[in-house]
Amino acid sequence: MWFKGSDPAAGTEGIRPGGLYFYIHFVTEVICFYLLNSYDQRAAYVWMVFLAYDMLAFVPQGVIGYLSDCHPRLPLGAAGLLLLAAALILFRLSVSPVCWLTVLCLGNAFTHINGAEVTLRAGRGRLFPSALFVSGGSFGLITGKLLAGTSLPGLTLVLLALSALPAAVSAQSGLYDEDGSPRPIRGFRLVRPGIHPAAVILLAVFVVAVRGHMGYGIPTTWIHTTAQTVSLYVAMGLGKALGGWAADRVGVKRTALFSIGAALPLLICGDHYMWISLLGVLLFSMTMSITLGILVSVLPETPGLAFGLTTIGLFLGTAPMFFFRFGTQLAANIEIAVCTLLCLLCMWLILKNDVKDG
Repeated sequence: MWFKGSDPAAGTEGIRPGGLYFYIHFVTEVICFYLLNSYDQRAAYVWMVFLAYDMLAFVPQGVIGYLSDCHPRLPLGAAGLLLLAAALILFRLSVSPVCWLTVLCLGNAFTHINGAEVTLRAGRGRLFPSALFVSGGSFGLITGKLLAGTSLPGLTLVLLALSALPAAVSAQSGLYDEDGSPRPIRGFRLVRPGIHPAAVILLAVFVVAVRGHMGYGIPTTWIHTTAQTVSLYVAMGLGKALGGWAADRVGVKRTALFSIGAALPLLICGDHYMWISLLGVLLFSMTMSITLGILVSVLPETPGLAFGLTTIGLFLGTAPMFFFRFGTQLAANIEIAVCTLLCLLCMWLILKNDVKDG
C-alpha cells in the first residue's frame, strides 16, 4: 500500500543508507553524551556546558546544511567522525572545555547533515530511510550516558568512531546517481497546495520546537531505575523509526494526525504509569521524519538546509527548559495539552490529504 509522493522503486535502495546512518548516528550520540556526562557534574556551571552543546551542535546546522547542499561531494560524515574522535582525545588531554566542546559539536553537526543529505536523496520520497537515521540518536544518547557512569576508558570510544568510518564512506554513494552526478531530491510532495512556503517553514519548525520541548518536559515520575530510563529512550527511538514506516504505508497525514492526537491523553495520564507514558512518547515521536519531509517539500533543492531548520527548532524548544519549568503537575499538563493541540492544528493545515497510487 503506497501513497502518492513516495516511489515504490526506492524500497531497499533507501533502506541501506538509512541503516548505515542509524549506526553512524548511534555512534555520534554515544560519544557526545559520554563526554557531556563524563564532565564534572558537580560543577556549578555544568548546565552551561549542556546549553552550549545544544546551541553549538544544533544552531549551525542550518549554515552547514546549506554549504553541504552547494557542495554535496564534501565527505562530511567521515570528517565528523574524525572530529568526534579528536574531541575524545582532547578531553583526555584535559584541554579547555571550550576547545573539546567546539570540536565535539562540529563533529556532531557534520554527521547529522551528511546523514540527512544521504537518506533524503536516496529515499526518493520515502520517509523511512530518514526516520531510521534519526532514530539511532535516541539509542546512542542513553548508551553514552550509561557508559559515562562506568570505568570504560574514554579513548576506547575512539575505536568506536573509527568503526563507523566504512559506513560513512559507503553511505556517501547514496548521494550520487549512476552517472556520478549528485542525486536530486525526488518525490517529497507532502504540503497542501496554496500555502506560502514561509508559513510552512514556520509551522513545521514550531512543531519541531514543541517536540524538543516536550522531550525535556514530559512528566515521568514513574522513572526510578536505570531500566526505566532506558525504556524511555527506546520508546523515543522506536517512535521515530515507526513514524517514517507508517507514513510510507498508511499515509503521511493519517500518521501525523493519529500519532499526535492519540499521544495527548497518554502523555497527560501517564505521569505515574510507565506503559501509558511510554506509548504516548512513542506516538508523539512519530512526527520526527514527517516534519523533515514537510520542510524538504518546500526546500527540495536544499535538503541540508531543511534538516538544519529542524535542529534549530530543537534548540528553540529545549533552551527554555534550562531556565524555567512549571512547578505543578496541573500546569505541566495544561502546557502539554495546549502545545499538542497546536501541533495537531499545524499538521492539519500543512499536510495535503493522502491519496493512494493506482
